[in-house]
Amino acid sequence: MKLMDIQSVLPAKRDLYYGGAWHKPSGGYVDVVNPSTGESLGPVAQADQEDVAKIIAAARAGFEQWQGTLPKERSGVLREIARIIRANAEELALLDAANCGNPVTALLRDAENSASKLDYFAGVALEAKGSTIPAGEDMMCMTVREPWGVCLRIGAFNHPISFAGGRIGAPLATGNSVILKPSPQAPLSALRIAELIEGIAPPGVINFVTCGLEATQSFVADPKVDMVSIVGSINTGRAVAKACADRLKPMICELSGKNALIAYPDADIARTITGAVRGMNFTWCGQSCGSTSRLFVHDSIHDQIAEGVIEASKRFKPGIATDKATNMGAIISKPQFDKIMGYNELGKKQGATLRLGGQRASGAELANGYFIEPTVFTDVTPDMAIAHEEIFGPVLSIIRWSDEEEMLAHVNSVDYGLTAAIYTQDVSRAHRVARKVQSGFVWINDTSSHYLGAPFGGYKLSGVGREESIEELLAFTQIKTVKIAL
Repeated sequence: MKLMDIQSVLPAKRDLYYGGAWHKPSGGYVDVVNPSTGESLGPVAQADQEDVAKIIAAARAGFEQWQGTLPKERSGVLREIARIIRANAEELALLDAANCGNPVTALLRDAENSASKLDYFAGVALEAKGSTIPAGEDMMCMTVREPWGVCLRIGAFNHPISFAGGRIGAPLATGNSVILKPSPQAPLSALRIAELIEGIAPPGVINFVTCGLEATQSFVADPKVDMVSIVGSINTGRAVAKACADRLKPMICELSGKNALIAYPDADIARTITGAVRGMNFTWCGQSCGSTSRLFVHDSIHDQIAEGVIEASKRFKPGIATDKATNMGAIISKPQFDKIMGYNELGKKQGATLRLGGQRASGAELANGYFIEPTVFTDVTPDMAIAHEEIFGPVLSIIRWSDEEEMLAHVNSVDYGLTAAIYTQDVSRAHRVARKVQSGFVWINDTSSHYLGAPFGGYKLSGVGREESIEELLAFTQIKTVKIAL
């Protein structure tokens, strides 16, 4: 499928959507690019300082109205947005495939995941409730949960539909207004969703805004923005946290990962191979915070696992993301492409053995895009850069181990702690090791699966807060205690 095939689904409106209407930006426009072909997908608005103030004012006005809306009515709005996303799932997936480089078939699942999150938060909206506290016969003491106000949600490029749709659920369910800022590299599905749901909520309640770094910093720092959440890199998370610090502004952040998969001697060989390859997220070119890019394999099964992983990884063939036959997409940009290729060279230089891939994918139709073959290194040691730095690319490092205590020390030695996976048939060992691994989400004999209702988030520098669960809902509320003398 070529660029002409997506012309009919490109958003017609490329301006700023706030206050229930579309507005021309003061900051002008920039082009966004198809990473599979290098071709332009057209201009997108760029908010500047003047726009930021107007957008926040509109969101504040929307909040003043929305906070008094009954939870049942808020839930109805969320369910309607979920219905609209499902009805337009193929269009949104095709749009995202062209804009972010991930395969269209995988992005169809993202559209459903986005709608499911909206349905989930619509269903649990009434759980944002308080409690009563015994205070004596002549006193009544209770708590109530109230919304923060204007909430800024900053998305990343790798799951645009999920961030544009699913992550508005919790703040809206609890009575906040939302400013949704998609990644500047992949904003088109957010703009299309804004077109599709225009008018569904009162003006100013849902706002979709595209902008660069300077305007984003202004949004974060503005005292009229009450809460911030972000999905991104550690450096971006740090910058947001520093900007929030002056106001002690609450924030949720899901950040980078350098996630370990641990295979014990009794691990099911076939299941471990499948899990290691799936966990690496080659379909997404490894561009996923949760990718299990460090594979720790016990010496007794190392060769079997390594050979099996290498063979299984060969089925991923980089291709044009809008083609339904593609099972591995493109890298988001040239800088990221160059960074990944630099790590591949560094891995070889530091003594790792390149067993698969590591090169730019060949083919005439791929010549203008950013494609890297699925890459597997063996003979990797924990001190190598490819073993302890997040690459955010399709690079899997296989590390041999024999001493459990030493291995766990290496697993926990990185600054990241988002996910981990443990493969063993010993239930006691599984529980024991799960407690020792410093990660916010641990799979046993599984990888990459998310479950609505199960809190997702990281330890250490991989983030603050939890999402996809009741914890996310409650994070968008603040507790007020009310004590009454009877």
